[in-house]
Amino acid sequence: MARYDFQAPRLFVEARLAAGGRVGLSRDQLTYLAAVLRLGAGADVLVFNGRDGEWRARLQLEGRKSGALSIGTQTRPQEAAADLHLLFAPLKHARLDYMAQKAVEMGASRLAPVLTRRTQVARVNLERLRANAIEAAEQCGVLAVPEIAPEAPLAAALAGLAPDRLLIFCDEDAPVADAVAALDSAGPRGRPLALLIGPEGGFDPAERAALLARAPALRLSLGPRILRADTAAVAALALVQARLGDWTATEKAGANLCDGVH
Repeated sequence: MARYDFQAPRLFVEARLAAGGRVGLSRDQLTYLAAVLRLGAGADVLVFNGRDGEWRARLQLEGRKSGALSIGTQTRPQEAAADLHLLFAPLKHARLDYMAQKAVEMGASRLAPVLTRRTQVARVNLERLRANAIEAAEQCGVLAVPEIAPEAPLAAALAGLAPDRLLIFCDEDAPVADAVAALDSAGPRGRPLALLIGPEGGFDPAERAALLARAPALRLSLGPRILRADTAAVAALALVQARLGDWTATEKAGANLCDGVH
């Protein structure tokens, strides 16, 4: 039996989920289910809230402007999310949307914008960031939506990391070109991780020195080519998850395919 059901639409809700419960729909949610997807009364919908696992529900239509979900049986219990924070210098809207969506798909548990000296975007629309994270979680079978942190200066973001959290930062000047070898030397799989993606102009010397002075920290090269920041985030997340995170060689080939294109 397939691990995920990609036939029924998935919806993130804030309410508690339990058998026999009822969850009211917002106007936007009702429009999406009834008008965009053209679902009728009694249609199956999968719902999750990041705490109670995933549940099968049935759509109840109460006139043209009101609706609810009747909660049935649990389809998947809540799984522990990977303890992987993504820290990143903010990007312009379309590229930040892409980064947020892919970070959720790749298992990031926290998205934290950081302001560096060469950051080109100083303000982040946190509501838009969360909306993109929710959409990615809905489409890709993810059970938890990552925490969205407000933007913070790099020094404050580093100070806020727990002392035992390994900081991995991507740096085109890293002396070790073999990223896999560098990650394999970083310790056991499953430890708390923070991945930092800098601005397109790179870190300035003082920032690089501060990152190198932080322990534990790992300086990571992403190869001979200069990558855009959003591309670098996807590449680095894949490397980190494969060597230190929750990816395994026994994962079935089709298990991680999303049902939609963002």
